[in-house]
Amino acid sequence: MALAELDRMASRLELPKSVREAAAVNYKKAVDKRLIRGRSIEGVAAASLYAACRQCGVPRTLDEIGQASRTGRKEIGRTYRFMVRELKMKIMPTGPEDYISRFCSGLGLDAEVEAKAYELIKAAQEKELTSGRGPTGIAASIIYIASVLCGKRRTQREVAEVAGVTEVTIRNRYKELIQNLNIELDI
Repeated sequence: MALAELDRMASRLELPKSVREAAAVNYKKAVDKRLIRGRSIEGVAAASLYAACRQCGVPRTLDEIGQASRTGRKEIGRTYRFMVRELKMKIMPTGPEDYISRFCSGLGLDAEVEAKAYELIKAAQEKELTSGRGPTGIAASIIYIASVLCGKRRTQREVAEVAGVTEVTIRNRYKELIQNLNIELDI
């Protein structure tokens, strides 16, 4: 039943086969260690998929996993943290650069904007402007700035919808970034 649930969620999120297989392995480890007790099959399956996405370098947000599953974001996050701790998984945190390509694609932006976004992220990381901030919010703001700089402007609302963040988040990060990176924009 759990494998069917994993397949259903993975296909809804259009994830590659490697991620599905990694999620199945994570789930099997959880079963072998008896971590399923007292938890829903859907919750553990969703947490396994979330971990697999991060392990395979195809990050999805908890909200995206939550929408694809029949479980809430909170339960998935709690189960994920429990599994990581109990199974001693080594998972690196995601960075804003992990989301650039997917968000640009979702906005119909070309390689020029994507390259500019990567360039801006590198500059922001060198000045330590990204630490302690949500990677999706940073990525969304940087894409917004890059789209304006390259003359292929998208509205804050369009970027926010694709990235799954609020327009306020984009505005706040955007202000910090252009101020600290000394970027001049004509809005």
